[in-house]
Amino acid sequence: MSAADVVELLRAQLGDRVDTDPIALEATRADKSGHASPGAPLAIVHAQSVDDVQATLRIAHATATPVVTRGAGTGLAGGANAGPGELVLSLARMDRVLEIRADDLLAVVEPGILNARLNELLAEHGVWWAPDPASREISTVGGNIATGAGGLLCAKYGVVRDAVLGVDIVLADGRLLRLGHRSVKGVTGLDLTSLVIGSEGILGVIVGATLKLRRLVPGQSQTLTAVFPDVRAAAVAAAAVTASGIQPAIMELMDALSLEAVHRLLKLAPPRPDAAQLTIQTDGVAAEAEADAIATVLRDLGGEVAVAADAADAERLWSIRRSMHPAMESLGTTLIEDVSVPRSMLPEMFDAIARIEAAYGIRIPTVCHAGDGNLHPNFVFEGDVVPPRIWEAADELFHAALRLGGTLTGEHGIGVLKRRWLADELGDDQWELQRQIARVFDPAGILNPGKVFAP
Repeated sequence: MSAADVVELLRAQLGDRVDTDPIALEATRADKSGHASPGAPLAIVHAQSVDDVQATLRIAHATATPVVTRGAGTGLAGGANAGPGELVLSLARMDRVLEIRADDLLAVVEPGILNARLNELLAEHGVWWAPDPASREISTVGGNIATGAGGLLCAKYGVVRDAVLGVDIVLADGRLLRLGHRSVKGVTGLDLTSLVIGSEGILGVIVGATLKLRRLVPGQSQTLTAVFPDVRAAAVAAAAVTASGIQPAIMELMDALSLEAVHRLLKLAPPRPDAAQLTIQTDGVAAEAEADAIATVLRDLGGEVAVAADAADAERLWSIRRSMHPAMESLGTTLIEDVSVPRSMLPEMFDAIARIEAAYGIRIPTVCHAGDGNLHPNFVFEGDVVPPRIWEAADELFHAALRLGGTLTGEHGIGVLKRRWLADELGDDQWELQRQIARVFDPAGILNPGKVFAP
């Protein structure tokens, strides 16, 4: 069956929700990773209901048409990029909050709601959803779940996997499954909810989620910064905060290159050469005492500590960290990477980055969620295609993280960009077992083909 025939079948059932506008199709070729598919897909279905998703997948299954599920397109691994002959299933219009139960600390939502918008609505009920990716203003909850997103608050409040009770998914053949539960406890059968979280669209299409909420944190948060002479000293201090037993809500580390780029973008006074900075937030009723204790740890290790005077001052300090991505974009094309190591290994990981910079004659500005050991090295280059030497440097960086007991990706996922390294971490047997599990869900292999497990 031709692509035109597939589009006509879709239009017969879904009408104007089927979009073939060339500009819209072109936009779905890429996400925020900078990677793009070789050409545009055949159509976009703007689903507005579970029925729309089921109808789309039944047609795709019957015609063997590949389907790429897409939310806001803010991913950083090429996981939602669509190419020639593929159908884009957009869930952005499925953005309702279906239920909020503050008494049970749960909410039921559609996948297209933006992370930040959800928390605006939840705040009226005295609750919040803890996952806090830096893209929360523009990323969807469904995309957060599909990629297993993390964020700034992970060390204290957990990642997406810790905040989802259940998911509703539509399989490749159109069947609807409701996985998980609404109760706090639930161990009936295999934990398919956890399997779907972070599965990057290869097992099914997430059409709903039952989320685990928290009460709003009491008290006033405290923000402080500490400047160190170099990034290794800052990493040692971050590890010392963790080892002290004090639990900050957020602890972010910016190396000299990233700090310099942000200061230039925001037209701030240049930081000291080679200086690295920790920015830390404590919260809860003990926020002030914890901030004081952390400040003592940092000063003992040579940090120059400054405490925010008020909320406006704290917001100014956090604006520096939040400006990291636009600052990198101002330097050129950026491959934003994502490795994690045990927190005690942060100094050694920064040593490895320095060695790779020297070996390849490149600069790798790096920001780090130091509270959980998740680093984002940025490989900056010119043009639209990642040069071979950048991939070679990235290869060394990935393997350095693995040698230190870490992982290839803490929150961005595998997508297209890291599929060649997946077996290096999993091993051949586990790689094959996971691939076979994916085929149980999608025997024909039409969901997000070429992603994650492609050779």
